[in-house]
Amino acid sequence: MSGSAKKEFGDYQTPLSFAINVCGYLKKYMDINPKVIIEPTCGIGNFIHASLSTFENVERVYGIEINEKYTEICKQTNNNDERLEVYNENIFTFNTRQLCSNCLIIGNPPWVTNSELVYNLPPKTNFKNLSGMNAMTGESNFDICEYIILKLIEEFNGTESTIAMLCKTSVARNVLLELERNNRDVKAVKIVNFNASKIFNICVSACLLIIDFSKNCKNNKKCDIVDIDNPEKNVDILKIKNGSLISEMIEAEDFDGICELEWRQGVKHDVSKIMELVKVTDDKYRNGNGEEVELEKTIVFPLLKSSHFKKPIIKENFKKYVIVTQKKARQDTSYIEQVAPKTWEYLNDNKELFEKRKSSIYNGAPAFSMFGVGDYSYSKYKIGVSGFYKKALFCLVYNRDNLEHSVMGDDTSYFLDFEDYDLAYSCMLLLNSERVQRFLRGISFQDAKRPYTKKVLSRICLKKVSDTVTLQELIDTEKNLGLEAKINNDMYNKFKHKLTISSKENYSICG
Repeated sequence: MSGSAKKEFGDYQTPLSFAINVCGYLKKYMDINPKVIIEPTCGIGNFIHASLSTFENVERVYGIEINEKYTEICKQTNNNDERLEVYNENIFTFNTRQLCSNCLIIGNPPWVTNSELVYNLPPKTNFKNLSGMNAMTGESNFDICEYIILKLIEEFNGTESTIAMLCKTSVARNVLLELERNNRDVKAVKIVNFNASKIFNICVSACLLIIDFSKNCKNNKKCDIVDIDNPEKNVDILKIKNGSLISEMIEAEDFDGICELEWRQGVKHDVSKIMELVKVTDDKYRNGNGEEVELEKTIVFPLLKSSHFKKPIIKENFKKYVIVTQKKARQDTSYIEQVAPKTWEYLNDNKELFEKRKSSIYNGAPAFSMFGVGDYSYSKYKIGVSGFYKKALFCLVYNRDNLEHSVMGDDTSYFLDFEDYDLAYSCMLLLNSERVQRFLRGISFQDAKRPYTKKVLSRICLKKVSDTVTLQELIDTEKNLGLEAKINNDMYNKFKHKLTISSKENYSICG
């Protein structure tokens, strides 16, 4: 199968040697020796072959595979074993539970999202009950493997079965949260890490996710994590607290809660070659196509992309700029013609590119619309952080030359907004303090594409932090960041007072 066809079907066959390794782990370290095995996306049958050669008690094996050619190869690979029955069916519509209620369900479902998969798609449903906005944006772009695992959990919940699936580690963590959210009773959950680059030649954090059901057990709130090459030593232990995951092996204080301030994501436009610019002269810019254009400064703002968050204070020498067409979502953009006619002409010259944007968020919106915009986008001071870096460096950002002409972040960065410098400076030091950094290491995952997201950052209860972290610790943080001495008792108390007001009265610290 060609590379493009592989992606369309989500088709990455498990090497037989690794399938045997996985089955051997299940038998030796999980004490699994089933009579019935089900492979819900069996492909050419390597997991079935490995199961038949590893587990001596096997009486029946069922495979489900949508590709008719593969069903025949699967039978041949396993010498048409009389214990094997392969169904040429779609796993999304096939009721796997009808085959058996107590068994091992093992396999390697497609490692692609619903937007990437062309064939063998699940029915279009909002299966995680996302809100309207989240369902319209990236969060509705779910992983097919996750969908299949959750379907199997639904079917085999309450049995004496075990699910053992290869998947991305991010999928495994999502499944853990869904088990908790739906109050599923499990005997044990385990994540077994392996090297996906070595096995599948793809650069992603991956694991074997094992879910051991039982009829008479309570919901397990913890998940052991091991490496398949060193299975007797825990790498980590995840526990579920308040609907979120946290590492039990990283010693950190409990700052978990709801942040008193609202974390925002930067601007999103999906036309970077037109909207993102490099300044050439005072009124001339170069776009991503290498074209030099003359624009008014009116709606062109300094831009920090995720890779720019490298210093604790960023206030000048901005490398990138961005056109910001709105002050709030869905605002009529025709005003631009009056306030910035050259910019309006430039946008209209590239109108076709805006109309080709795929996200449904732009449907029915005014021309040149963006999202991730609001009053907060235009604040004087921001505390920004990259979503991609492994270590969270929180940066105080402002435009020293023109405070009213705010610095924007792109949609891979997150920020808090302020109108008061002292409040912003104190918050920046607090977030960079060693205690907060330890806490963040415990609730974030370094193997994730974005270790830091709005969801992760919003768990930092700043009131808890400020009640614990001393002024001396902020002074130490200031020194560690290479900053001149500035923080003092008055500044810190001012910030703590505003936090108290915010937590008690839902007062906006940024106003």
